[in-house]
Amino acid sequence: MIYSMTGFAAVSRDLPLGTLSLDLRSVNHRYLDVQFRMPEELRTFEPAMREAIGAKLTRGKVECRVGLTRAAAAPSVLELNESLLTRLAELNDQVKARLSQAKDLSVADVLRWPGMFGADTLPQEQLRDNLMAMLSQAIKDFTDTRAREGEKLAAMLLDRVGTMEKLAHDVAPRMPALVAAHQEKLTQRLREAVVALDEERIRTEVAVFATRIDVDEELTRLTTHLSELRRILSKGGNVGKRLDFLMQELNREANTLGSKSVDVEVSQTSMELKVLIEQMREQVQNIE
Repeated sequence: MIYSMTGFAAVSRDLPLGTLSLDLRSVNHRYLDVQFRMPEELRTFEPAMREAIGAKLTRGKVECRVGLTRAAAAPSVLELNESLLTRLAELNDQVKARLSQAKDLSVADVLRWPGMFGADTLPQEQLRDNLMAMLSQAIKDFTDTRAREGEKLAAMLLDRVGTMEKLAHDVAPRMPALVAAHQEKLTQRLREAVVALDEERIRTEVAVFATRIDVDEELTRLTTHLSELRRILSKGGNVGKRLDFLMQELNREANTLGSKSVDVEVSQTSMELKVLIEQMREQVQNIE
């Protein structure tokens, strides 16, 4: 299976204290970079969440957002957390004693304080279990979306591979005739330009030049790289870096093919190959 580094998943769960929401989203990146956006009261669970994400992903810039929307309690059951209220008052006095310019906590500040109402708290263990279960579901959904996107990317790459193989297959049979024709043309020009030049020297110089413009090795390496690309895509897994390396190799052969060209059609083939390789390279950046 080929996985894209681009994905999204969101889950939510209703709890006694309110609604807990979690979403994952990612874009391509050279390595795994996980960032969290979450309330400070849930920050203690970040290490466990980071470990769970790292166990399933290897590359990509991942953002994990966690939100907690507290439920509105019925007026008849609202009860202040007396011990917390007392502690806040003590802390307020301590701060004022040290910083005379500090403002007192307002009624709104106190009422919004986490845990101020008896109904808005959950045991940490229960909260952790819910959050990790949500993360597990989000990772599964996230992986599914990345797999579907990866399948599309693999199909696109294979389509380009087929086109490139056809281009290489079509141009290969023409190369011996092109080299021979260019060799004959060069020989005739040399004879006309230097009548007294040794005939053996002419043949030697032309043979050397013919070797320089022969692209048989480049075409062979090109088709070998394309076969390897097919093999990697069929094998699947974390192949993004290997595919990126192959794009560099393919581009090198296409450039050499163009630089050695002595024929308009071969030059056009080189240009078409480079366009296809660039299209593939852009998509390979999104593969894990």
